[in-house]
Amino acid sequence: MTRMIVQKLNTEGAVTLTYEGEIVERLPNGVLLDAVWIWKPLELSYTTFETGAHFTEWYYSDRWYNIFQIHGADGALKGWYCNVAAPAVITEDTVACRDLILDLWVAPDGALLTLDEDEFEADTTLDAQTRAAALAALDELRQLARERVFPFAQLPPTDQLDY
Repeated sequence: MTRMIVQKLNTEGAVTLTYEGEIVERLPNGVLLDAVWIWKPLELSYTTFETGAHFTEWYYSDRWYNIFQIHGADGALKGWYCNVAAPAVITEDTVACRDLILDLWVAPDGALLTLDEDEFEADTTLDAQTRAAALAALDELRQLARERVFPFAQLPPTDQLDY
């Protein structure tokens, strides 16, 4: 497989994180990568990313988000981390994505948790058009999860949940 460099950019476009992933597929509007969490465990209130966790990552050049399906080092599905971001810039060997602060966590049981809303509201670097696109992307991600659209098709039926 071919490796690709992933660059996470902050709201102002500066690189904050760089890592490598394996190209699984080049999509008409993006790229699908496999990556492994190589850093020390990151404990979050809703999950833990442990060393060796497997990330399947969809980046799109025409959507205001990317989606990471996360499996623990033991192979168990942890959930989906949906990152609201400007459309990815994808070249032959690099994908760069400008993070727009908002995130959505989709748990394996279908529960949705919106992350970083306070930080998004307080940010002064985003213009009104970018803010509107970010909020629309968050709504789209919530709808995809509620409707069980790929990659969320394996979630339990919505009639089992109370949103």
